[in-house]
Amino acid sequence: DEPLTVEDLAAHAGCSARTLARRFTEQLGTSPGRWLLAQRVIAARELLESSELPVDTVARRVGLSSATNLRRRFLDALGTTPGAYRRTFRAGPS
Repeated sequence: DEPLTVEDLAAHAGCSARTLARRFTEQLGTSPGRWLLAQRVIAARELLESSELPVDTVARRVGLSSATNLRRRFLDALGTTPGAYRRTFRAGPS
């Protein structure tokens, strides 16, 4: 839930941002920023599935700062909104 930059991740890894980006892409096929965003969306999905937390709280807990940002990122990644995802998940199997 903390703000992170590629520079922060690189410093933690003990390399330059450029080296981190190159190694990330070589190993995972994606950039560090895209990977981090995907992890935040996964964490949001898990919270939406397992809690009744408001969407704004979920957004802050996963580091996406606001419900608006979470909705935008969720829609881009999954083609649905957090609220619709939660309703579908809560509906369960028929």
